[in-house]
Amino acid sequence: MKIGFVGLGNVGGKLCGSLLRNGNDVSVLDLNPALVAEFVAKGATAVSTPAELMDRCDVVITCLPSPAACKAVLTDMLPTVTPGKIWLEMSTTDHAAMMEHAKMVQERGGLAVDCPVSGGCHRADTGNISIFAGCDRGTFETVLPILKTLGRRVLHTGDVGTASILKVVTNYLATANLVSVCEALVTSKAAGMDMNVAYEAIKISSGTSFVHETESQVILNGSRDISFTMDLVAKDIGLFQSIADAANVPLEISPLLNQIFKDGQERYGPRELSPNIIRRLEDATGLDIRAPGFPPEMIDDEPEEQGYEVVPQGKAAVL
Repeated sequence: MKIGFVGLGNVGGKLCGSLLRNGNDVSVLDLNPALVAEFVAKGATAVSTPAELMDRCDVVITCLPSPAACKAVLTDMLPTVTPGKIWLEMSTTDHAAMMEHAKMVQERGGLAVDCPVSGGCHRADTGNISIFAGCDRGTFETVLPILKTLGRRVLHTGDVGTASILKVVTNYLATANLVSVCEALVTSKAAGMDMNVAYEAIKISSGTSFVHETESQVILNGSRDISFTMDLVAKDIGLFQSIADAANVPLEISPLLNQIFKDGQERYGPRELSPNIIRRLEDATGLDIRAPGFPPEMIDDEPEEQGYEVVPQGKAAVL
């Protein structure tokens, strides 16, 4: 099966790397020629347009930074969608737009899957990231072998659009946790705590979390590098707020998070690394929230394993 990949950025490049590492026939497209050249050197084939990519491949995967970018790529490749072609959308995007775009692909006889990823760039790099997949069950089973190569835990979330909603929900939770972790670390420092001890205290307690155990390490190192930026956080939590607004849910924390990241972008720039939201508190207190012995970037130390389908608790597996 020939696979096309559009978007070789922080997440997409790592996902594409998993496909190549596992011996797939991959063609690539990105606005950055240097990234394309890097993947060609690894064995990929370069193409010039999304239409060409869809024409030559059985499956095209998109992993792009915004709904607008996704729409532009789909518009170009849509004329070359023919019966049996598959589009996997792995971007974090608007669920309503995803449903609209999927319908356009399906009307031409193609299959569309809403399949964003979650778990951090370090896990995308090792093929151990989690994947949500929104589509009918038959389509899910068709693409499951590819998804099990791209990630470790694969969850069928329901129809197209459901995966995008749940991805935004999980990103909102991660953002809320990041901000609370920043407040906890700065408060610990201000109270005179040893930051290495504070990190371990949180890690072994009921206050621990995935965000603390990963992002707190690069915060304390000072690099703050998780290959994710404030503008992308703002996009994701903005999408979450829009979902809540449409459902008439009167949220209280979400509007504050949006305000915090709006302020962060205004202070430090939209492309600032997202954990540097802690700088708002560092600047306000004059404290330096660093400690020795922490790594400059997150590394997945789990060995790469074949992926598998996650069956929701309380539901029987559909085989």
